[in-house]
Amino acid sequence: MTGTTLAIRLYGDPCLRKRSVPVARVGDGELALIQSMLAAMRENKGVGLAAPQVGINRQIFVADVGTGPLTFINPRIIRRLGGAALEEGCLSIPGVTVMVRRPEKIVVRYMDEHNRPQEKIYDDLLARVVQHEMDHLDGRLIVDYAGLKEKIKLRKQLKEIERKQRKRE
Repeated sequence: MTGTTLAIRLYGDPCLRKRSVPVARVGDGELALIQSMLAAMRENKGVGLAAPQVGINRQIFVADVGTGPLTFINPRIIRRLGGAALEEGCLSIPGVTVMVRRPEKIVVRYMDEHNRPQEKIYDDLLARVVQHEMDHLDGRLIVDYAGLKEKIKLRKQLKEIERKQRKRE
């Protein structure tokens, strides 16, 4: 997979709505996938990318908010603190933003790309990115947080994104 540009799946792709399966152990295939995901995330100017967004329903995501790349495998939030609503976008739903209320600080347990268990506290932007990407692992998208009025406003835009996805298939 290294050297290959992964295509970002768009809204309407069934892969984005499936729950991802856990990863038993990180091997060469997973390491290659992680590197390709980091390249695709950077190429698309994202700060996070989950495996379902590239058509792979495994519990893996990558993130980089400017402090260096991080890999999360089988993540679980074990503590949530605070809360704030901020506008979020998504590489799989280009041009769409939604106000999403999330905890401002989280404690996450996960495995890194070296099969080592981790437990870390994340806050601010990185906490938001981690939660956004974890939503992808559960088949949840930012539009699911939109209220009825907002969903009605977004309907035309979402239909156009779905049309683009169907043309790719």
